[in-house]
Amino acid sequence: MNTNFRSMLIGAAIAASLLIGYSFRPAPQAASYTYRQFSTIESVVPGGLGRSRIIISDDAQQEVGKDLMNFYSLTGINFKNVANNDKLIVDNINQYTAEGWELYTVTAGVQSPSDKGGNGIFMTRYLFRKPS
Repeated sequence: MNTNFRSMLIGAAIAASLLIGYSFRPAPQAASYTYRQFSTIESVVPGGLGRSRIIISDDAQQEVGKDLMNFYSLTGINFKNVANNDKLIVDNINQYTAEGWELYTVTAGVQSPSDKGGNGIFMTRYLFRKPS
C-alpha cells in the first residue's frame, strides 16, 4: 500500500472515530440559577430632607428596608454619610457572597427632575445568583 494512501486512511479513521464519539455525547445542560437582588436608593435633596434606603427581597419575597443616610446635611454634602452608606452596602455584598451568592451584575441610574434643581436620586441594583 502506498504510504500517502495509508496516512490518508489512518487520518480518515481518526476523524470518523472523533465525530462518532462526539455525536453520541449528551447535549450540555444550561446552568440553572436562583437570583436575589437588593437596591439602594440614595436621595440627593439639599438640607438632608431626602430619604435613602436599601430595599432587599428575602426568601419570602417580602421587602425589607434598611435606612441609609442622606448625602446632604444642612451644610452641604456629608462625606461621613457617604462613607457610612458605602460600608453598609459593602457589608450586604459581603454577607451575600459569604452565603454562596455571586455578584452577577450591577446597574446604576440617576433620576433628577429638571424642574427641581438639585433634587434627585441615585439608584443602584445589585443582582446576585447561585446555582439552583
